[in-house]
Amino acid sequence: MKEMGLAIHKTLAFLLLILLGFLLKRKITSKEQLGGIKAVILSVALPATIFIALLKIDIKPALIFLPIIALFVNVVMLGAARLVLPFFRFDKDSPEFRTLALLLASFAPGLSCFPFLAEYWGEESLAHAALADVGNKVFVLILLYLLAMHWYYQLLKKRQGKLETQGESRVKSLLISLGREPVNMVMLVAIILLCFGQNLSALPTFMQDAITRMSVLMTPLVLIFIGLAVKVRRKEMINILQLLMARSGFAFVLSGIMLLFIPAAVPIGLVLVAVVFPQSACSFWPFAHMTAIETLEKDMPQRTFNLDLALNILAFSLPYSTTMILIICSFGNFFANPTYLFIVGAGLIGFSIVSFVMGKVKSRRGRVQLAEESIPLGVKKAIS
Repeated sequence: MKEMGLAIHKTLAFLLLILLGFLLKRKITSKEQLGGIKAVILSVALPATIFIALLKIDIKPALIFLPIIALFVNVVMLGAARLVLPFFRFDKDSPEFRTLALLLASFAPGLSCFPFLAEYWGEESLAHAALADVGNKVFVLILLYLLAMHWYYQLLKKRQGKLETQGESRVKSLLISLGREPVNMVMLVAIILLCFGQNLSALPTFMQDAITRMSVLMTPLVLIFIGLAVKVRRKEMINILQLLMARSGFAFVLSGIMLLFIPAAVPIGLVLVAVVFPQSACSFWPFAHMTAIETLEKDMPQRTFNLDLALNILAFSLPYSTTMILIICSFGNFFANPTYLFIVGAGLIGFSIVSFVMGKVKSRRGRVQLAEESIPLGVKKAIS
């Protein structure tokens, strides 16, 4: 087995960029400065990255099942999140519920999964993971965007019930705003090119070079922005880790089910793609959808999403996923056994639930004790 080597170095570089953003909080203090960085990400780096990602889609007929399986895993994770989040006391009509549902169902294998597959199991495993990522891209770029817009329309419809006279103009202005969004324009152009059988190489060389250079800005800017914007309290950190553990546990169970149908002759490197891929960090693209929707909600009293929570999830998801993937790659034979995957998955889900319940019990006891201490001494004696 290869040493951790370049894969760990790359991960440490990502974490260092988040730390750099955190240290720059003293320099970049105003909302205008932070908004400028976000504008560059959403208007330049992200559209370029999405454009390249869509135009690089090249599905081989013999391996068409890989993106389909990845898309299926995304959908199952979304369903699991929507079922489990109410247990963690997230109301279904709350911005926090919608934020977590989108993020926990998404994967960012390019940041967290691909470097380790290439380092430990070679180019063939990486190629299969990249092909599976096609299904994940369809999910995070298109389906999650449609779901986010569906939730936005629901809130808009509720508000229009109170402001019916403004309804028509609001919908019209919304459609105009959506048409002007760089991400939406880029996705439309890319889909049109794909429909005509064109890809990135069909563009002039200078355009390819310019788009590629804009795309390179994406990763460092996003990671620095996360460090700048993240605001985590101790209680929030514990809750986020509980949610990430539950997400990881469900992913292990899904991987175990997939491994039951994989032939025994398949090399372990390819088997572990089914284990490592669902452990990828949460994707930044759902956050981009949320941010785009927030720009349409300037005069709305209720927000569709909680962007602060989204940033906190993104900040903790990368190191957590990196740790899990390193453990999987280091003990590959263990995680190639479906039985062990079911045990590990059930253990993580169980631990997250137990720690959550214990935290709630402890918090309730603390409130009761505080209430008792606030009772005047004379009243206590009268009661006794």
